[in-house]
Parts: sequence; structure tokens; C-alpha cells
Amino acid sequence: MNNHKRRILFIDRDGTLIIEPADKQIDSLEKLELFDGVIPALLQLQEAGYELVIVSNQDGMGTTSYPQQDFDIPHQKMHDIFSSQGITFAAEHIDPHFEHENSPNRKPGIGMLLEYLKSGELDLNDSWVIGDRQTDLQLAENMGIDGLLIGDGKDGSSLSWADICHLLINKPRQAETSRNTNETEIEVKVDLDAGGGSTVCTGIGFFDHMLDQLASHGGFQLDMHCRGDLEIDEHHTVEDCALALGQTLDQALSDRRGIGRYGFSLPMDESLAEVAIDLSGRPAIVFEAEFPRDRVGEFSTEMVKHFFASLSQSLGASIHIKVSGENTHHMIEAIFKGAGRALRPALAKQGFELPSTKGIL
Repeated sequence: MNNHKRRILFIDRDGTLIIEPADKQIDSLEKLELFDGVIPALLQLQEAGYELVIVSNQDGMGTTSYPQQDFDIPHQKMHDIFSSQGITFAAEHIDPHFEHENSPNRKPGIGMLLEYLKSGELDLNDSWVIGDRQTDLQLAENMGIDGLLIGDGKDGSSLSWADICHLLINKPRQAETSRNTNETEIEVKVDLDAGGGSTVCTGIGFFDHMLDQLASHGGFQLDMHCRGDLEIDEHHTVEDCALALGQTLDQALSDRRGIGRYGFSLPMDESLAEVAIDLSGRPAIVFEAEFPRDRVGEFSTEMVKHFFASLSQSLGASIHIKVSGENTHHMIEAIFKGAGRALRPALAKQGFELPSTKGIL
């Protein structure tokens, strides 16, 4: 299940948060000017769950050429302005060395940021360096994360704060997983915001149909290919497909911020399936069904419960299923369709808030 690592934006100061003057030193209040669009962007990024950290080189800070007080006064004013608008920086790291001193703490060196990397808490896939110089991009590369070059967004090589906000907040919720064991080899890709067009091939025709129904009614795109030991039976294939699917959905959901979390549903002909799903981060399964037949094609009906139990485990979801009916095919299809319909609102992006009073899912 999701390990809830820290998503951090390491942000340069001069030329990124505030305008950099011609003499490259913001040593008075008269020179302090916020970068265009920075306040609304930081508010949205903060609301989306990113931590904000300032990382800046300040050549000669604390020397006679750049007295500490000359730095402190406009710097504190900048913080006061941001704070008055609800923007909070989790930390700041400022290196005072000149370039010729070759300090390991000076960007693009990572000396000031080693603790973030050593802790294992940093989300390397969704933490970013934002700055206006190539040294900022080099810092990102040295940290093993991505970097974004800020500017006015008009020259094609840089981004405005609005561009950055759109890129980070509205990025596709996609993930892919490879799961290889002695029994199965599975490749899974999901796109939570691109419905339809799924491709499923597990070697079990009825199971393929059910997974396609799950994705179609769930409003997400699924690409799954499995090579399993079907010469023995379908158990490993069904179980491992469920585990791989749950793991991939969990990765695509990231920290689950802004999702609907809950979903309910679904009748199909004479069958009625009641499905309730809570993407709580805590696996649980309640399953009530009595199927008239033991098999549908090459698919054993006892594997239906096992599929959803495995999905619950790897997705971190509470799943309650109750079905009644006379036709086994219809009953199972109603369950998978109902699970899809329950997943649809649960997966849906509805904003930035984390749908939990615990502050974590």
C-alpha cells in the first residue's frame, strides 16, 4: 500500500520566488518584488499536498560585501508577505559561499539536502527542484529528482508559475507494474482519468471479460497481460492479477488526496450485487455469495472472493460484496460491474483535500 512519502518542492529564491535585480543582490526592501503569479501558485501547490522548501545560494552573505542584516531584512519581509497569505515553508537552506570556494553545500551541490535523501522519506517520483538557472536543474539531477526551469513561460524553454501549477497538480494519474513470480508474469498499466479502450489478456476468457467490465464501469483504462501456469489451474493467475492490479491502482492514486474515497452499487437482470468500497488504506473484505454453479467456462467461482480479497490487500481498500441471483454468469458479472461502478466515484478526483480526519490514507 502507499507509503505516503514526502512530496517536496525545493524552490530557489532569487529569480523564482522574488525578482532578481541587475546587481544580483536583494539587500534592501526597495529591491524586494515578488515573482508574478507566485502566491496563487504556491497556495494551490500547498493545498495539493506539496511541502515547500527554499534552497538558495547567497554569495558572501554575512561578509562586509553582503552584511547579514542586509540579507535578513528583505528576507524576513518576504516571509511575512507569504505568511500573511497562508503560505508556509517547511524549511529553508541557504549557502553563503562564493563559487570559487567550491563548497559542497552550494548549488548544484547537494550538501545542504543530504538528510532528505538519506531519510528515505522523499518521494523521488513527485518531488521537484524549481529555479531559474541551469544550476537548479543540475541540483535536481544530482538529487535524482526532476527539475523545472521558471521564467515568463513565453520563450518555450521556461515555465510560468501558472504553468508549473498546472503541470504538477493536473498531471495524469497513471502507473504501471511488473510482477514476476515462479507461477506468473504480469504487466499492468492503468490510467485513472482515461476511460475505455482497455486491453486484457490473462489466458482465461471469462476473467478477461470481467476485468474489462471492472475497468469500463470504473472509468479507468486498464492494460493487463498475464502469462500464468494455467496448465495447473487458474488460482495463481487470478490471485496475482488481483495483487498486481491493486498495487498499480494504489501507485496511480499516490497519496489519495482529493479522491471521492467511497463508492456504492448494481442490479443485472435477475441478479443484484451490492458493492461498497472505501479506499481507506486499510484492507478488509466481506463477501456474501452462493453461486449455483462451480465454474463459468474455465473460471472457478471460488476465485471471485479470492480475487477481491487479494485486490483489497494490495489496493488498501475495504470491500463489501453481497450478491443474489439465479444465473452464475450474471451474478459474477454484476459483482465486477458493481465493483467498477463503486470504484468510479471512489477514484474520482474532486479537489485537493485528503478525505480523512486522520490526515492520511
